Amino acid sequence: MNTTNRTSRTRCLLNLTLAWAFTASLAHADIDGITNNVVNLTAKSGHIITPDGNSLLIWGYANESGLAQYPGPTLIVNQGATVQINLQNSLPYPTSIVFPGQTGVTSTGGIPGPVTREAAAGGSVSYTFTASQPGTYLYNSGSRPDLQVEMGLVGAIIVRPPVSTQAYNHADTAFDVEFLFLLTEMDPVIHDLVEQGRMAEVDTTTFFPVYWFINGRCGPDTLADSYVSWLPNQPYNCAPTMVPGQKLLMRLIGGGWDPHPFHFHGNNATIIAHDGRMMESKPGVSGPDLADSDFTITAYPGGTADAIYTWTGAKLGWDVYGHTSTNDMLMPGEYAPDHGKPFPVALPTQQSLTYGEHFGGGPFLGQPGYLQPGTFNLNPDGAYMYMWHSHAEKEIVNNNVFPGGMMTMLMIMAPTTNGMMMAP
Repeated sequence: MNTTNRTSRTRCLLNLTLAWAFTASLAHADIDGITNNVVNLTAKSGHIITPDGNSLLIWGYANESGLAQYPGPTLIVNQGATVQINLQNSLPYPTSIVFPGQTGVTSTGGIPGPVTREAAAGGSVSYTFTASQPGTYLYNSGSRPDLQVEMGLVGAIIVRPPVSTQAYNHADTAFDVEFLFLLTEMDPVIHDLVEQGRMAEVDTTTFFPVYWFINGRCGPDTLADSYVSWLPNQPYNCAPTMVPGQKLLMRLIGGGWDPHPFHFHGNNATIIAHDGRMMESKPGVSGPDLADSDFTITAYPGGTADAIYTWTGAKLGWDVYGHTSTNDMLMPGEYAPDHGKPFPVALPTQQSLTYGEHFGGGPFLGQPGYLQPGTFNLNPDGAYMYMWHSHAEKEIVNNNVFPGGMMTMLMIMAPTTNGMMMAP
């Protein structure tokens, strides 16, 4: 495909998916996944779509007899639950699942493997563990993982403490909304060779990815709604949305073979845990007193991190709400000390403005203003948007086409969006 055409198509998709993101409901706080303690997964093949028009063979975990998913279904369980995973294998090669961070894992059935018991081609195996520690975890194939994880056999596990609005068993880990960021990458050469049956030519030591994913999608598809019909094997999106003052929990997972420096604009985040263990000096007592503040978190292969992000407009130096005598109510989450302080520059006249499609018509959060007739607008609610993405430049493209890859947008909505007060 012509590079110019691919670039134009990607820009068009970015516009469309941003529009879909704004017509959807304001960021449901729940992470999509399976909440059963007994889960039946099937390892099978399928195809995923990338925004540059490519189609790649994957091996993925399916829920029951459904389609192969990339990544596999997110498993959401409560602390203390006994979890049973039954794996049926529809692939022509033995496969298995390992559960890093979970203790007391047992397996029954299947055949012996180098790491754990495997399901032979056409066979099955069962795994059981007790979810003893809350946090964010990974699961993936333990059978030739250099190939099978690359092919897509990877997923996330979330273990919730008794207080479900906390990430861990301490009040300082409380959050209002949460989003999953499972970061992976792909080398299409490997997938093409597998699809063509040329397994003897697969050499994972020459692994060279050109696609990068958040929750199984490349940007801008990350912003489309979950479960859109045109991405049947990639059900999960990644469109973080919040209102000022909310605490947004980032559940970050390094699901592939490369480290990824994930960068979030707008503010630092407080990293409260690594690998499903809270950053505390006195376990069970101190809470995340060893938490670290940063604007980039490196997701290492097989590693996880939990971080809390918030945004109020603090220290911007001006009133982001643009209060007037008829609109001077302190809104939930507002940074009060700059209340009433005007925008610090003189805005150009309407005739001198260039209207981009993400401009809401005014500089103030939640206050759309004048737009030129016929302007195509993707920001009808006057939100602030910050790009969240990999800080490795090559990872925010789709096979060299920018923008894309490991990229999404944080959307900060006014508490009174659409005339409805949103709780912080």
